[in-house]
Amino acid sequence: MSTATVIAARAGDQRALDALVGEYLPLIYNIVGRALQGHADVDDVVQETMLRIVDGLPRLREPESFRSWAVAIAMSQVRDRHRRQVQAPLVGDWADPTDSADPGADFADLAITRLRLSGQRQEVAEATRWLDHDDRELLSLWWLEAAGQLDRDEVVEALHLTRQHAAVRIQRMKAQLDAARAVVRALAARPRCPEFGAVLHSWDGRPTALWRKRLARHTRDCRQCDRAWTDMIAAERLLAGVALVPVPFVFTAAAANTGALLTGASAGTAATVKGGGFKAMLASWVAASKPAMVGLAATVVLAGTAGAVYIATQGESQPAITAAAPSGSPDQAPPQAESVPTESMPAQSVLAPNSTPPSASPSAASSPTPAKTTVAALPPATKSAKKGASTNDKFGSNNAPALRDVQAGWFYNWSPSPVANVSGVEFVPMVWGGGNVAADLAKAKANGKTLLAFNEPDLKEQSNMTPQQVLDLWPQLQATGMRLGSPAPAYGADTPGGWFDQFMTGIRQRGYRVDFIALHWYGGDFSANATNQLKTYIQNVYNRYHLPIWLTEYALMRFDNGTVYPSMDQQVAFINSSTAMLQGLSYVERYSWFLLYSSKPGDTGLYSNGTTPTQVGAAYRAAGG
Repeated sequence: MSTATVIAARAGDQRALDALVGEYLPLIYNIVGRALQGHADVDDVVQETMLRIVDGLPRLREPESFRSWAVAIAMSQVRDRHRRQVQAPLVGDWADPTDSADPGADFADLAITRLRLSGQRQEVAEATRWLDHDDRELLSLWWLEAAGQLDRDEVVEALHLTRQHAAVRIQRMKAQLDAARAVVRALAARPRCPEFGAVLHSWDGRPTALWRKRLARHTRDCRQCDRAWTDMIAAERLLAGVALVPVPFVFTAAAANTGALLTGASAGTAATVKGGGFKAMLASWVAASKPAMVGLAATVVLAGTAGAVYIATQGESQPAITAAAPSGSPDQAPPQAESVPTESMPAQSVLAPNSTPPSASPSAASSPTPAKTTVAALPPATKSAKKGASTNDKFGSNNAPALRDVQAGWFYNWSPSPVANVSGVEFVPMVWGGGNVAADLAKAKANGKTLLAFNEPDLKEQSNMTPQQVLDLWPQLQATGMRLGSPAPAYGADTPGGWFDQFMTGIRQRGYRVDFIALHWYGGDFSANATNQLKTYIQNVYNRYHLPIWLTEYALMRFDNGTVYPSMDQQVAFINSSTAMLQGLSYVERYSWFLLYSSKPGDTGLYSNGTTPTQVGAAYRAAGG
């Protein structure tokens, strides 16, 4: 949502207010829903939050801070509700566990069902039931940060803590979440450990923080149950790119104008709000048994003057819409191999498709049929020293003509030797992994002047190396005398204490050299906000290390029971906005789209053959001016 929209809404523009309310209802619902675990009070708290946001909007001094301001109001309402519950412990979930919007579908169930979570992602959602109130409140923010819906500054502001204190609290909460995941695994294990069964004998079946501690203690101490702690993928990797849980209801024509209903802009509306009309409308979010959408993040669409409101989802037929609507925010979940259990899963709004080595194309699993859009005329090609392409030998002899046509200034193929020699297009060699470093370095030095190092070492499906292993090999890379890029992490290069931070700390401590930072980013939010999310990630990394940036893989895609791509229009719009952004950032030296070749219609590929660009390719071909 642009600052201009906030300013217009603050000044009384009804359409701007409608758009603001429509966009932020899902975010507020997710914050409150996760913090309260889908309790029956969710609709009341969301209602009060939205009323306070709209009521306070005219007094908002800094429109650019609207998002963090709205999140802070939501958390304040959650805390107020908690204080009321503590003062009156005989109501709500403190007395009667059946007092919920739907005893069979709490917020974890909503996440699992409507986002179609599987494997360890489902395990994390189930584990949230075992957290105490403070940790659930914190998780509601951190989950959205990991999913790219909030940034750390917004989380810190909502918590009213220093950045350092917030980091400590988040680490503690993540430890509790991992303990809860171990409990979930132990409960699901078959056959179940007899001693664990004995501990469960007096358990009433309700997940609580106290029982989490008891059961987690057993899993740590028991030789049979301690396997529950193995192969546990970091929660931020599982949550990264996960969309908002869709708002589970359908507004009817009675909600003729959302903004007017909230603000009382028309006669009698304020009385309707105070009389419970808006509350009833919000309550139906939770009460609706068959929401009008399937599983993915929803966007509230205000349709026409009749005011009918629908829930729009990616890849699903919708009623005729007469008003323009923002796109949804589907989740992203690149696949990862794992031991227990096997699943498709993510690694951040920043995750690469990592189920196969980079020499392979993304999964050809089923995906929604992309919208058919005809390109009227091929836009003129634009040459740029920044613009690059990633490719491999699967494109064969088509590499050379496609690289020339797309007007790339450089290319790479995850290898120390090029798949094609293209006059005027620089080849940048890579040492992909740690298996044959000496031989790869010799080839790389013969084929280029700049070296890319170690592809996604933070993932076991890729080069799979610890920071220590990379650091031990680093002197060999430095000895080539080539300009030297960092390893390219799959995600989390801006995370304190993460894989990449450990590597960069070791570089400083040992006095080694890194000339620029290589990054990967894959966005699961297919809305217009994707470019801002990418920019935020790059900016955070640059602010932390103050080195030039190479974005060597990026695109929009997510993985959920197969690879899912946005529509062609969404992908093309993202290319147009992201390349303009990257061209304008002085500290971004180079960027490269994933991937040069197209393996099937609707994927991210730039060319279907050596000379015919896809719609995505036509947009990338014209980028860089």
